[in-house]
Amino acid sequence: MKPLKLAVAALLLAVLSGCASTLPRNTLADWQASPNFQPRRARVIVLHHTAMDNAQAALHVLQTENSGGPVSSHYLIGDDGHLYQLVSEQSRAWHAGGSRWAGISDLNSYSIGIELDNNGHEPFSEAQLQSLLVLLEDIVERNGIQPHLVVGHGDIAPTKKDDPSVLFPWRRLAEAGFGLWPRDVRAAPPPGFDPWAAMRLVGYDLREPSVALAAFHRHFRGSEETTWLPGDAEILYDLQLQLMELPATAPQPPP
Repeated sequence: MKPLKLAVAALLLAVLSGCASTLPRNTLADWQASPNFQPRRARVIVLHHTAMDNAQAALHVLQTENSGGPVSSHYLIGDDGHLYQLVSEQSRAWHAGGSRWAGISDLNSYSIGIELDNNGHEPFSEAQLQSLLVLLEDIVERNGIQPHLVVGHGDIAPTKKDDPSVLFPWRRLAEAGFGLWPRDVRAAPPPGFDPWAAMRLVGYDLREPSVALAAFHRHFRGSEETTWLPGDAEILYDLQLQLMELPATAPQPPP
């Protein structure tokens, strides 16, 4: 039996070597492999609602396509809290589309997408939120993502999307350490404070200011008003201060 085992081991080694040799390489260059690399890591987490009736219907769309073509996300969380993974975190899922956040224009390449089983007009369930918080803690720790970089699809694509809806409890996420939220005690902004500049610092794309403002209100005010509201400047000044207090780089995940 020992010779047979050795033969099987040799065959497996040959197969694995063959698989390794199929990785993309530039034929113009002399391949001299280095072990000093790691898979690309996402830097932003984007939350969505499915705008569908149930998780099974959403799974079908995420595994096939919708009217606009193929779509996917890395995770889907059912209303009952059940967690599904559809795409590896190391791969580029198709969930963000044409979007922009903090100067990044290809969010599909730099983010992890999480779909929440919700039709957009109902509260998010406790079981779902508990599952989301566990998942966020896991993703942030493993990938070294700065915890405040948890945003909504409507934040990164305000001209096209509004998810998750005004009913999403962003404050609760922030209390658990994810996302950005204004503190209860806020200082008055100084003379000359520019709220638009603060919105840009938070991450919003201001090419269409009114829809960006609606996205800001959806996230931080539970409204979709397209003009400034009383208290907006105080909120944005506080968010600006929080961002300025953050470390310059994200903590690195363990090897």
